[in-house]
Amino acid sequence: MNFAALIIGDEILLGKRQDKHFPFVIEALARRGLRLAYCEYLADDPARITAVLRRTFASGDAVFSFGGIGATPDDHTRACAAAAAGVPLVLHPDAEREIRGRFAADATPNRLAMGEFPAGAQIIPNPVNRIAGFSFGEHHFVPGFPQMARPMIEWVLDTRYAHLAHALPRAESSVYVFGAGESQLTDLMYALEARYPGLKVFSLPSMGEDGTRRRIELGVRGDPATVEQAMVEMRAEIARRGFPVRETPG
Repeated sequence: MNFAALIIGDEILLGKRQDKHFPFVIEALARRGLRLAYCEYLADDPARITAVLRRTFASGDAVFSFGGIGATPDDHTRACAAAAAGVPLVLHPDAEREIRGRFAADATPNRLAMGEFPAGAQIIPNPVNRIAGFSFGEHHFVPGFPQMARPMIEWVLDTRYAHLAHALPRAESSVYVFGAGESQLTDLMYALEARYPGLKVFSLPSMGEDGTRRRIELGVRGDPATVEQAMVEMRAEIARRGFPVRETPG
């Protein structure tokens, strides 16, 4: 299963707030042996949000959506999710119970609106203020506040996807090659991927502040046994080509 993230809000794209969801999702997935396949940033544009959700609903991917589930005029995500799924928004009884439990007599219609989710949704408990998020299929919608979103996403991962944690053993290994350009190592990268199906070879070039000292982090990701074998071949071939190799970037 692919995991993805949608990060919604004008405040992110206008630079009024710095996104903290993207690095969190990467880290939360990594702790479970999982990884993020893609991430999209969206403005508070109902048409665009609906179109993206319609596409991701059809993908079968597990998608975490951050932001836009409040009850102010710029919160469109709940309605967009319902429109994309072709179902009405309805007040979820569990969400209503949580809202009334928090606000009691002050549970106004505007506050109760935050419990209106696409018909068929399930709630995601919010341990911070009891205003629930919701899951619809493999999509999981949480607030834009990181303090609320983080425990809610952790709960979803441990409740819905615990069976996927560390299901596929994965490893990564790399070395630092000095004095070489990527073009001088591209054939080696293609050869390793061809020899080891399922292996992913990566290169991360950089240079010194003076623009002359070149360095490439060259590595592989995949099954641990395959990674080990490929790295032996990689080190040997780089040495044969005469480029200095180190295990650290220093």
